[in-house]
Amino acid sequence: MVRIKQHDISSEQLCQLIVNGMLEKKALDVVVMDLRNVKNAITDFFVLCSGNSDTQLDAIADSVDEQVYKTTQQHPWHREGKEAREWILIDYVDVVAHVFKKDRRDYYKLEDLWGDAEITRPEETAVA
Repeated sequence: MVRIKQHDISSEQLCQLIVNGMLEKKALDVVVMDLRNVKNAITDFFVLCSGNSDTQLDAIADSVDEQVYKTTQQHPWHREGKEAREWILIDYVDVVAHVFKKDRRDYYKLEDLWGDAEITRPEETAVA
């Protein structure tokens, strides 16, 4: 695997690494929200997924960290929710990963809050 320096990776490439980390641990309902054309957006992409258990949420979050780090040597700028394990947020500035327990995702409905975003579902396409 080729290592990319942090400043050489695009937000699209970072997004793909996050998606791969999620799918590696069988995350459910993976959604990429492209916010680049949304006025006042705080990041380029949100990547959302769901898990069924505390253990799976931990595994997904760890896999995302691992995928990004082994390619870019980049740690998240901010991370929260790992202790509560209901909504783990992993912030890489240009891309923010959201790992939800299914009922919490249904409650917060980020896809509806950012309704102007272009939404894709990577699990429906081939992910290398």
